[in-house]
Amino acid sequence: VKVGGGAPISVQTMTKTKTDDIAGTVAQIKAATEEGCDIVRVTVNDKEAAESMAEIVRQSPIPIVADIHFNHIFALKAIQGGVAKVRINPGNIGSKDRIREVLTAAKDKGIPIRIGVNSGSLEEDILEKHGYPTAEALYESAMRHVGICDEFDFRDVIISVKSTDVRLMIEAYRLVAARTDIPLHLGVTEAGLTRVGTIKSAVGIGTLLAEGIGDTIRVSLTDDPVKEVEVGKEILR
Repeated sequence: VKVGGGAPISVQTMTKTKTDDIAGTVAQIKAATEEGCDIVRVTVNDKEAAESMAEIVRQSPIPIVADIHFNHIFALKAIQGGVAKVRINPGNIGSKDRIREVLTAAKDKGIPIRIGVNSGSLEEDILEKHGYPTAEALYESAMRHVGICDEFDFRDVIISVKSTDVRLMIEAYRLVAARTDIPLHLGVTEAGLTRVGTIKSAVGIGTLLAEGIGDTIRVSLTDDPVKEVEVGKEILR
């Protein structure tokens, strides 16, 4: 699935199952695909999840993004398992050797990395500098991770700068779009229950899409992934 440039805007969702429940996870992916989902993110948060990835990838009808937070071993395992993309912030996984290992593995397989910055988990020094999460703070955090990738000659990246605050999310994406050419994944974090989450996502994602900003979207709801895809497709329509 092409993302960025002149490619159509793709719709993503995220599985809500325990990843090592392979049958349950694959069933959710297939249901979301039938609803029109293009890309699915799966959490790789423990050893069992990492070991399940190859089989989930094998059975999935659409590309899988491995969601990794701090463990570079899980990232390497997911890359070996054949995922199509890894969501990881290089600055969060420790030493330069670890970063080099993950970026080299991703580059060898020709897979991109999504740098996923979130207003709820900004680096302490950036928070201290800005006082609280601001659009500039989110931009600075994203570019710090992009800079680390650049250092290792890795440029196949996509950025998300999400927040639960719709206005902050809009401002942060506008800033990144104005200052870089990097493709953007749009979303409002933990948008909430279906009604409120749908409204928040429609306003946040819809505003940016109307301005020509955004290459792929995910509506985050406390609901079935199929519902997320349904709302995402409706926003695009």
